[in-house]
Formats: sequence, C-alpha cells, structure tokens
Amino acid sequence: MPLLMRRRPLLRAAAVGGGAYYVGKRRAERGAAEAEQDERLSAVEEQNAAPAPAAAAPPPSATGISEDGVKRLQELGELHEQGVLTDEEFAQQKTKLLG
Repeated sequence: MPLLMRRRPLLRAAAVGGGAYYVGKRRAERGAAEAEQDERLSAVEEQNAAPAPAAAAPPPSATGISEDGVKRLQELGELHEQGVLTDEEFAQQKTKLLG
C-alpha cells in the first residue's frame, strides 16, 4: 500500500512540471516570433525613412533631345522667324544644341 500512496504525488508533480514546461516553451516561441516581427518592421521603417534618390535628368525624346532642348529650339525658331537671328546664327545655335 505505501507504494500506491506515493505514486499520486509524483504523478501530480510530473503533470504540473510538464504543463509548466509546455507553457514556458510556447511563451518562448511567441517571444521569438514577436522579436522577428519587430526586426522586419524596423527594416521596413528604415527603408521608408531612407532618402529618395535624386531626380534624374528628364529622358530624351525620340530624337535624342531633352525637353529643355526642344523648348530652346522652339525659341530659336521663333527668334529666327521674327528676324532677330540670321540664318547663320540660327544654324550655329541649332548645331550647338543638337551636337
């Protein structure tokens, strides 16, 4: 009989110890998952906080001239039509812009 009376406290201790182990293990897993999630969020926040790259020059049009160059050519053409620029001056300015 003394053997049967002794087993129950051991069984109870094993059940309590096993339950505590399981709860501790689950808590550690959740803590690790939260830490990983925090790291990912920090990385995303750092990416968003990084300065945007400098704006590149406007892309050239199909003719290879930028938008500013096209505007300048139009201005030169208007000046040539008005008689402000001679044919020779217009040609020099145009080759300077295109070349």
